[in-house]
This record gives sequence, structure tokens and C-alpha cells, in this order.
Amino acid sequence: MVKIGNIEVGEFPLLLAPMEDVSDPPFRALCKAYGADLMFTEFISSEGLIRDAAKSVKKLDVFDQERPIGIQIFGAEINSMKRATELATAAKPDIIDINYGCPVKKVVGKGAGAAILCDIPKMEKLTAEIVKSTDLPVTVKTRLGWDENTRYVVEVAERLQDVGIQAISIHGRTRKQMYKGDADWTLIGEVKNNPRMHIPVFGNGDVRTPERVREVKEQYNVDGVMIGRASIGYPWIFNEMKHHLRTGEHLAPPTIEDRVTACLSHLNRSVEWKGERLGILEMRRHYSSYFKGIPNIKETRLKLVTEDSLEVLHATLADIERREEFAF
Repeated sequence: MVKIGNIEVGEFPLLLAPMEDVSDPPFRALCKAYGADLMFTEFISSEGLIRDAAKSVKKLDVFDQERPIGIQIFGAEINSMKRATELATAAKPDIIDINYGCPVKKVVGKGAGAAILCDIPKMEKLTAEIVKSTDLPVTVKTRLGWDENTRYVVEVAERLQDVGIQAISIHGRTRKQMYKGDADWTLIGEVKNNPRMHIPVFGNGDVRTPERVREVKEQYNVDGVMIGRASIGYPWIFNEMKHHLRTGEHLAPPTIEDRVTACLSHLNRSVEWKGERLGILEMRRHYSSYFKGIPNIKETRLKLVTEDSLEVLHATLADIERREEFAF
């Protein structure tokens, strides 16, 4: 059984990656229902939290049915990160996670996210202060390095473990790569198989199929896998991967009815959590993923992403389930 501190997260846990504008409570509820073992909030700005910014504070919402759940924070200033850690701890998650991996310009431009990979001593000091600021287990999500010349993740993992983190998740790309090219798992494997490491090491990057989960488990000996983009509009991925690991066989893919049911649940939860207007608006980014590959769906999908009436959206989703031309 893999443990983060005293928290059991499964024999070979599958983690839902923290994804901005994706891994909110409505989406997390679906992923939990379909087999995710550990999930994280969208990343939360430490500066936003300490300024009491509404969007940042809203992201602190966690629910008992999601547990174990981690709140992920990011920032560059030690005092702000310490205060944000205290505020996040008060929201009663199971884990505090630090983002040292976000590659987007608006984050790294403020010295946060993957930018901290350019200053390992600061990363070490910042992490140590966060560990001291909470009684919850602290984990880290990071990348291999800033660029090809700074792939120091083996040393980084040791140093962060030494100051008290309880697990590390590593995306197999540098910041310079963003999400381009193939994820390189060799260094993730080196971190895991480093005899100095005794905390769980989770790998992330390009794990989209049950076969790939089995490959990285066997080849790199990681303690678990973090799933990101492959889960968007496809929460079934977690159970499919677990079934394949357990039996070597494949579950049947979701039917049209399954897709409509999941999408409808996501929509209703989104409206319940965010309010009708915002809930409908923010669901629009998910429809193409839920109905990817379905023939003759273009016109109906256009209706889904332009309609403002919840009643009409419900009717449109029901129509997808009924009409034969949408069958695979």
C-alpha cells in the first residue's frame, strides 16, 4: 500500500493531475466515481489567496466524497506561500501540494511554477518553510528541469525529500518543452530507483492508454501514475487502466449512453457549484472531449457550446442518446 505520510492512496495509485480550468469539484467528482485514487485542486495562487481574491478562495472548496484530496498552491515569495499554506490547511484537505512545474508564461514570469527550477536553493528553502507551516503532508509536482542543460530532478528530489516532502510527482518534460515532444521517463525512473529516496515517486506525461500504464509501472518502478489530459472528457480512463493492470484485458469503451450520462452529471454539478450562468459557460470547453469520435455530431456540438438555456442543454443531450446517427 502506497502512503503519503499516514494517508493510504492505493496499491498502485492513479492520480488526477491538477489542471487549471479542468480539475474543479464537478470534474473531480466524476473522476473519483470512475476510479481516481488521489486528486488535486486546480492550482491556487498564493498571492490571490492572501488577498482574498474570490476565484482563488473558491478553489479551496473540497468535499468529503473526494478524499483523499490535495490543495495545490503556487507562488514565488516565501511569506506569501507560508500564509497561503496556512489558509489552505484551514480548508481541511488531506495534502498540501506545491506547484514547481507550471510552464505557462504568466506564472513563470512572476518567478513561480517551473521558474523556481532555475533557483534550486530557493526551491529548497521555500519548501522547508511550507513544511513547517502545516501539519499536513506536503508533496511537490515538478518537471525534469528548466531546459535540457538543467535536468537536475534527481538532485532536486533528494533535497526536497531532505526538507520534509512526503511524495513527489514528476512530469517528464522540461519547462522549455512545455507540452511538446515526448515525455522522457528515464529520469523519473532514476529518481524512483535512487537508493536515497524513500518517499513515493509518481510519474506524469503521455500516459494515455492502459498499456502505457503497465509499461511505465514495469519499466520505471514508479509508485503510481498521474493522469492529466487523457482524463478530460474521459473519466473512465482510471477504471480502464486499473482493470488492465489487474487482468491484462480491456474494458468495453463507454457507450453513447455512458457519455451522455457522465456529461449530464458534469453539467449539473457545474451549475450547482458555480451557478447557472457560469456553470453553463465553463462546461463548453468539455463537450468536444465527451463526444470525440462520434459521427455526425458537429452540428449538435455547436448547439451545446452556444446554448445558454439549461433546459435546452438537457434536451440536446437527451437527443444525442436517442438518435441513431450518433451511434459508433
